[in-house]
Amino acid sequence: MATPEITLYFDYKSPYSYLAKDPAFELERELGIAINWLPYNLDIASYRGGVEERSQREWRKVRYLYMDARRWANKRGLTIRGPKKIYDSTVAHCGMLHCLRQEVLRPYHDLLFERFFQRELDIEDIAAVSAVMKEAGVNTAGFAEYVEGEGREEQARIVAEADALGVFGVPTFLVEGELFWGHDRIGLLRERLAAG
Repeated sequence: MATPEITLYFDYKSPYSYLAKDPAFELERELGIAINWLPYNLDIASYRGGVEERSQREWRKVRYLYMDARRWANKRGLTIRGPKKIYDSTVAHCGMLHCLRQEVLRPYHDLLFERFFQRELDIEDIAAVSAVMKEAGVNTAGFAEYVEGEGREEQARIVAEADALGVFGVPTFLVEGELFWGHDRIGLLRERLAAG
């Protein structure tokens, strides 16, 4: 029986996407499958409010979510430090799409997630993201132009298509129209794939 296509929507500013990264790569290795990784730029301000607009209740929820993410991260020796502002992930996502054109993903993913959550990387800075790409072994020629044109358009198309499929958050795995939302749903996804 053919393995169904699996798509993983993620966002570099999402701590839960960071937590899903290694288990998703392990799932690929374990089952001999290829996951189609697609960047989904969360518009946090539209559903959680901008920093200045958040209620005390929203701030309690945000603090809890980061505490919860750190619980999971601590079990695996990962560091998750909450960002100092609400980031736009477009440049980092364009970097990932540029890397895919050169068939490089894992080194860029590993470096970018780790440095962002250690507060060592501004994912909105084209030069900083280019430096990560170079370190991952990617040719960055034309990257700045790609970000301002084709890359930004491709990112917007991916988000629009994901929205049409019912994606509302990250990480979200999509298998034959069925959504699995959250890093802690990988076990359920594994069962679904084993059951065919």
